[in-house]
Amino acid sequence: MFESTLSTVFETYNFTLWGMWLIFVTIVAQAMIATVAHRKQTQYVPGIVDDKLSHESFVFRSHRTIQNSLENIVQFIVPAILAMLVGADEGWLSGLVWTYAIARLIHMVLYYAIATEKNPSPRSYFYIIGLFANIGVLVLLASALAA
Repeated sequence: MFESTLSTVFETYNFTLWGMWLIFVTIVAQAMIATVAHRKQTQYVPGIVDDKLSHESFVFRSHRTIQNSLENIVQFIVPAILAMLVGADEGWLSGLVWTYAIARLIHMVLYYAIATEKNPSPRSYFYIIGLFANIGVLVLLASALAA
């Protein structure tokens, strides 16, 4: 029974799962980029980012990008998985997951490309889009639980 239920979830939420895959691939890419940037420094201590670095440093920006993603992934992915398990509307869920995935990807690119202390910066808008997608998943989960 569990196997058939799991199979149904994978079939029903295939597009949603591909969006989650993109989110995970983005985070793995961020980890690799931050690792390479950190190792290219002339002086570095593994696992420690110099406190004197700021947004003008790509090492700082790549580190903050992966940290920001790790700070935000759990509260997005867990409700999305729960929404699949309780039978939330696939169209809405996949739309929200893909919105989050693309917003986070653009957020990453802008964080790498724009060295600014200004807030809000262009990346902030894509962070907010991702946050709204996250809130949307929470609302969708609540409505599916209430149904």
